[in-house]
Amino acid sequence: MQDVHLNGPRDNEKRVPSTVNCSFEAVEGESIILSLDMKGVGVASGSACTSGSLEASHVLMAMNVPAELAQGSIRFSFGRFTSKEDLEYTLDELPAIIERLRAMSPLYNKGK
Repeated sequence: MQDVHLNGPRDNEKRVPSTVNCSFEAVEGESIILSLDMKGVGVASGSACTSGSLEASHVLMAMNVPAELAQGSIRFSFGRFTSKEDLEYTLDELPAIIERLRAMSPLYNKGK
């Protein structure tokens, strides 16, 4: 998928193994959350510190993630009951959701 940014270190040794935080250009995190929720997938926006807030995560901002990307960030959390099928389902559903939301975004094709 294009225009997706992994937030945090690239080195797996420095990452928390149970979470992934990504930013999707020109898409609001809340829109992604609602769309995934309608497909039965639970995710959160921003960092755990700002879950439930519409403000850009102060953690992501401290990591020098630009505000417009921080607003489009999603946190995927995994537990011992998360299955490979759960991950595959989410990865199958996510591209169409992002594509649909970007098609509605006046910002996505601006400057491209």
